[in-house]
Amino acid sequence: MMTAEQMMASHKATVETLFGLTTKAFEGVEKLVELNLTASKAALTEASSHSQAVLSVKDAQELLALQASLLQPLAEKTAAYSRHLYDIAQGTSSEFSKAVEGQSAEAQKKIAGMIESATKNAPAGSESAVAVMKSAVSAANNAFESVQKAVKQASDAAEANFKAVAAQAVTAAGTTAAAATKKR
Repeated sequence: MMTAEQMMASHKATVETLFGLTTKAFEGVEKLVELNLTASKAALTEASSHSQAVLSVKDAQELLALQASLLQPLAEKTAAYSRHLYDIAQGTSSEFSKAVEGQSAEAQKKIAGMIESATKNAPAGSESAVAVMKSAVSAANNAFESVQKAVKQASDAAEANFKAVAAQAVTAAGTTAAAATKKR
């Protein structure tokens, strides 16, 4: 049975964790807003210079060449934006995962302590019930660890796939731009 001091300490730790996670979430939002502002400013500047370039075009060939020359940088900028967006999401998610892992490790210790205490104070003849409870807790811990490993593997695979797709998109845009330029 938990004492009043243990309960207060547990509640305090929970509130501190909640505020820590809230702070991390706001930091992620701040980074996202900063990224979007930077991207918006760059897009506005590029749109202005592109408009000026289009207005100075003298014939259709020159217009096609101008459009083709803009395709590769646009794909690279889009890929860079996506990478930054992914990094922000991954960083925030990582912070949340660390907090959850820390809290689950602490909870496992507390449960193990409570089971140990219950074992010591259990009446004679309840050994099989205590063994079943220990076995259930052990199975739950093993399942939780397996899920954590699977999530980590899936996250790593998704990151590798994301990087591969982004690289292919930039390469494809470069090939398309080169082909359009050669047709002139």
